[in-house]
Amino acid sequence: MASEIPSLSITPLGPQDLPAALALQAQAYPPFLVEDEAAFLSRIALPASYCLGARQGNRLLGYLLAHGWSHRSPPPLGSVLADDGPGEVLFIHDLAVSPEQRGLKVGQRLVARAAELAVRDGLRRAELIAVEGAAEYWRTLGFAEEAVSGELGEKLATYGSRARWMTREIP
Repeated sequence: MASEIPSLSITPLGPQDLPAALALQAQAYPPFLVEDEAAFLSRIALPASYCLGARQGNRLLGYLLAHGWSHRSPPPLGSVLADDGPGEVLFIHDLAVSPEQRGLKVGQRLVARAAELAVRDGLRRAELIAVEGAAEYWRTLGFAEEAVSGELGEKLATYGSRARWMTREIP
């Protein structure tokens, strides 16, 4: 069983975290999934932002990009987002953890905190696109794969051939 990092703090992700977050993203994803500064900053700036950083002291060990969004309507990969009004679901866009910290429940803690904040704001469902074989990880956090077609299927395809649409209710 994996242990946890005792001194880990989960706090809002801010523009000052961008260099460290982009470095973690580059370690975690293949080049076609890497997004630029503008895409990151737009998610952090949304009024319904649940973007969080996992820190040990001043060191960013992982991050979560999540925000309120429309049901079954993920934004295109790499897009710069603008406030589209109140979200219907918690959309988990991106989760990355330092390779040295994987297996220590950093991602689980980030997702749990975002879910707590989303419930506080009235969101009861979470949605995401699992990429590059990550569906199994998301299943361990209670997400289940759902069938897709039409426009959602087309968007999903832009995230790679191994992308899976997954959802879960937030208790």
